[in-house]
Amino acid sequence: MRSLWTGSLSFGLVNIPIKLYSASEERALSFKLLAKDDLCPVSYQKVCREDDKVIEQKDIVKGYEYEKEEFVVLTPDDFKRAKSAKSDLIDIVAFVDLEEIEAKYYEKPYYLEPSKKAGKAYVLLRDALQKSGKVGIAKFAMRDRGHIAMVKPEGDALLLIQMRYADELRSPEDLYLPEKATYTKKELDLALSLIETLAEEKCALSDFKDEYTDELKEIIEAKAKGQLKKIGTPESAPAPTPVADIMEMLQKSLAESAHAS
Repeated sequence: MRSLWTGSLSFGLVNIPIKLYSASEERALSFKLLAKDDLCPVSYQKVCREDDKVIEQKDIVKGYEYEKEEFVVLTPDDFKRAKSAKSDLIDIVAFVDLEEIEAKYYEKPYYLEPSKKAGKAYVLLRDALQKSGKVGIAKFAMRDRGHIAMVKPEGDALLLIQMRYADELRSPEDLYLPEKATYTKKELDLALSLIETLAEEKCALSDFKDEYTDELKEIIEAKAKGQLKKIGTPESAPAPTPVADIMEMLQKSLAESAHAS
């Protein structure tokens, strides 16, 4: 596994040299664009929008549009100057209960690995978090921007979950979100019974697979062999349940789930 970032994890005056590794990987298949007639690979070129002239990478700079069609150009040195002295530091600034952090803030998980000589401090922090039931809230910089993150124990590892800033989250105020609706007590009781029937003590997320990508792989393998994989007729999206049929659908769902178990 290749590390993405090297620095230190700090809590109080304790600094732990660490490396950061991605804890996830993208399973989506990568496709290349080809010319339809001869399957020649199609490349992207950076072209000036005004005269269609192709611009070489070495002649491209980064500009910020501070007013319409008025730009300030930033150089690599400008980005370096924006980094603080703590740009190589994951600084834990607070400890909170895990329940205080809403799931909508979660973005991407990483593993933290200590240097060989920092094992004691790493384990001490991991075990202290485990026993306290707390998680650390940290600040760090990576890829030309600052981030906030949660640091929590995950087995023998410390897991860093990069989080979104509050101002990056959109408000749902423009959405149609009914506050109330009229339903009977029996409908509510049936819905609660269905939830109870389908409830599991522990959700085994490892049982969930990307079936769409797996199906695409099978189709690709078959076509590569000059075959055509037999597939069923794609299912259409289910029709919305009419209000008058909700009770009936709840009863059927409850019966089917009870039969399956």
